Amino acid sequence: MPDLQFRVQGVEPAPGSAEPGLNLKLQIENRPADEPIESVLLSCQVRIEASRRHYTPAEQADLRDLFGVPADWGRTLGAMLWTHSNVTVPAFQGTAQVDLPLACTFDLTIAATKYFHGLADGAVPITLLFSGTVFYTNSCGALQIARIPWSKEATFEVPVRVWKEMMERHYPNTAWLCLRRDIFDRLYRHKVAQGLPTFEQALESLLP
Repeated sequence: MPDLQFRVQGVEPAPGSAEPGLNLKLQIENRPADEPIESVLLSCQVRIEASRRHYTPAEQADLRDLFGVPADWGRTLGAMLWTHSNVTVPAFQGTAQVDLPLACTFDLTIAATKYFHGLADGAVPITLLFSGTVFYTNSCGALQIARIPWSKEATFEVPVRVWKEMMERHYPNTAWLCLRRDIFDRLYRHKVAQGLPTFEQALESLLP
C-alpha cells in the first residue's frame, strides 16, 4: 500500500494567471519507491501558523485588527485557515513534483489578506494538511484504491516578499475596500456634491 510523503520545495506567483495566486512546488515521494502510482486526487487544507514568527512593533500595530493589542496575543494569536486546494497528480513511480495552487485575494475583509498585508518582511509559517485518494497497481497488476490519512502534513515558510510582489503585479498601487451599500451611497453623494472626479479624492477630503 502506498505511503506518501510530502515536502514543499518552493513557491512562486502563478504564471499567466488572470487572478492572484501562488503555486507551491510540492514534491511527493511514495514508499515503496517501485510501486506504480496511477494517479492521486489530492486535497489540502492550508493553515497559517501565526504564533510561529516574530513581529515588529509596526507589524503589531497593523495586525491589531486581527489579534487585538499585543498584551492579548498569548490568547488570540493562533493558527488560522488560509485556503483549501485540490490537484490531480498524474502517474508516477518513486517521486513526483506538482504545483499546488493557492488562490489569493486582496479583499481586506479576509483574515488571511489582512495578515499578509500587515507584515513588512520575513516569512509566513504555514502547515499543509493532506487528504485524498490514491490509485495504484499492486504486485498482481490489479488497480487498487487507498485513502490518504489526515496525519499526512508538511510545513513551509512563504516569503512575504513573494506575496506582495504577486499582489503588486495584479493590483499595482491599488487596494480593495468593501463597503456597505448605504455607506457607499453616502460617499458617492459626497463625491458628486463636492465635484470630485475620483473616490480617492472623496476619501482624502474626509480624512484629516
